[in-house]
Amino acid sequence: MYLHIGGEYAVKISDIVAVFDMDNTTVAKASRKFLSAAQKRNEIITTTDDIPKSYVITYSDKETKVYLSALSTTVLLKRAEAGSMAFSGGNFDDINAVFSDNER
Repeated sequence: MYLHIGGEYAVKISDIVAVFDMDNTTVAKASRKFLSAAQKRNEIITTTDDIPKSYVITYSDKETKVYLSALSTTVLLKRAEAGSMAFSGGNFDDINAVFSDNER
């Protein structure tokens, strides 16, 4: 199953490592350092021309990608849960694990 993260981008749910709120995480030096390093390694994919509200980290085939999304973590979680209800019987423990409690 795939999660639409904005623009013309969808990511495979099983590839999602984490989803972060841009405002809450970029105040931390470690988060800024991570995003800067990802940009230098050409791992950043911008899904919108708007100011990003979240970023989605994926890992697949030994490759990390960081998608900057204009969608909030709340919207992404709701989309993931809605997709789950339609395609996998409503059990969505895996995706809930990548959304931290303070971002719901």
